[in-house]
Amino acid sequence: MKPLITGMLLLLFGITVPAFAQEERHEESAKPAQHEEQAKPAAKQEQAKPQKQEQQTKSAKQQQAKPEKQQQQAKPQKQEQQAKHQEQNQQKQAQQQSKGQQQQEKKQQQQQTRTQQNQQHQQQQAAGHAQQSQAQYARNGQKDRYGHEYNESHFGRNHHSRFEANGGREYNGRREYSYGGYWFYAGAYPAWFYQQDVYFIMGADGLWYAVSYDDPSLTFQVDIE
Repeated sequence: MKPLITGMLLLLFGITVPAFAQEERHEESAKPAQHEEQAKPAAKQEQAKPQKQEQQTKSAKQQQAKPEKQQQQAKPQKQEQQAKHQEQNQQKQAQQQSKGQQQQEKKQQQQQTRTQQNQQHQQQQAAGHAQQSQAQYARNGQKDRYGHEYNESHFGRNHHSRFEANGGREYNGRREYSYGGYWFYAGAYPAWFYQQDVYFIMGADGLWYAVSYDDPSLTFQVDIE
């Protein structure tokens, strides 16, 4: 009986061992394939990493290049704006200078006009006064308030003379002319004074006057030295 049981166990063991060995071989043969399948995605990932890094690098370079490109594009615009601003400032300065010159010239013209009007007014007043005074000449031997004597042998219509703009003498910043033994002068001389003969008289008021020989209506007051 024991020999029969022992034989059956041996037979069962002999069948089980080869089956287990075959299963182990099958598992081990499957492991490399599984490792290979697992390795493939890893390899793909490793291959994909440089490409992804390269794309990221390109993207980063592009992002860096954008500000530089924008700056380069902005430079001409900024320079153009600065040039326009400078040109506008220059135009404003030129306009202000021109306006200032015009105002200054206008003031000078107004001042000259006022001066001429004042001179004409003074001459007209003096002429009117002289004409009234000449209605009656000073008496022969009459003296003015400074002691200058009026003598008909030296003054009046019979003693006319022609005077030049650069004649006479320059004294105390004024032009003086010698006549009848005295020096006569005025703050301003009319143009006709140098264009025709002139004589000097003293009016009844004791003041001295220069009179045109050809037109006695032309006259102005003078002072005596």
